[in-house]
Amino acid sequence: MTRLDTAPGPGASPSAWHDILHQLQDAALPHALASVVGAAGSTPREPGTKMVITLDAVYDTLGGGTFEHQVIAAAREALLNDQGGTRLEAFPLGGRSGQCCGGYVHVLIEVFAGAEMTVALFGAGHVGQALVGLMAPLPWRVLWNDSRADGFPAWAADSPRLTCRHAPDPAAAVAALQPDCHALVMTHDHGEDRALVDALLKRSDCASIGLIGSDSKWASFQRRLRDAGHEQSALDKVRCPIGIAEAKGKRPYEIALAVSAELLTLKPETERPDRRGIDPNALRDVFDAERIADSRAGED
Repeated sequence: MTRLDTAPGPGASPSAWHDILHQLQDAALPHALASVVGAAGSTPREPGTKMVITLDAVYDTLGGGTFEHQVIAAAREALLNDQGGTRLEAFPLGGRSGQCCGGYVHVLIEVFAGAEMTVALFGAGHVGQALVGLMAPLPWRVLWNDSRADGFPAWAADSPRLTCRHAPDPAAAVAALQPDCHALVMTHDHGEDRALVDALLKRSDCASIGLIGSDSKWASFQRRLRDAGHEQSALDKVRCPIGIAEAKGKRPYEIALAVSAELLTLKPETERPDRRGIDPNALRDVFDAERIADSRAGED
């Protein structure tokens, strides 16, 4: 996992959350941003106060106490369950939080579950380098593998979402992958390509498998892979040639563009297209709770 340059501790700047947020966003690591968006009565902090939360650290503060612990717990529960998106939470400090302030706080919790997808790329040749350059600005984690120790360009060390792995053993390289990754095979050697596809099919838990090459290359591979025991139904899941079918051109950058576009079609939906952001029912519940609290305060 990518390590952050700044760690919380005594004397940390009040604006440290901003630097940490930038690092976490840049590295596509799971985190949550909690912001006080409304306050009534006596409260620990004012609207605009922010705090960044990860599974193992907290940066800055919303005022401490039980209220802050509840915010942290809500954010971490969402992170553990990969529940990205936004939620609005209401905290009556004298009720839900058991604090003596007696005020009322609304906190917007924005959960970033990390990388939208993980791409395991095998091969650091011309197409591989062009493809990594195209994927670099996207919130995807890229695991770049090559059997040659000197195969990676110098600039590859500068991307926080890119991990370069010297992988001389195809089976071991595939075994090290996490489930649900999108695998792309484009090494400098056809024998290595076939060994990688064989190992990837044996896993059966990849989100997708793509192989660079022609129809004739794939026909030859399929014969060998069937002889190795793979069913046709499994082989049919491999995309070869890769890239959107309508794309033309054989230059490395043209192929990389076609493959990038194809990956975009495979990216999972994060939210329902007809319902984005905070659920309307949740907003109604929050505002109803606020009206009840205000009416009770008026009676007192």
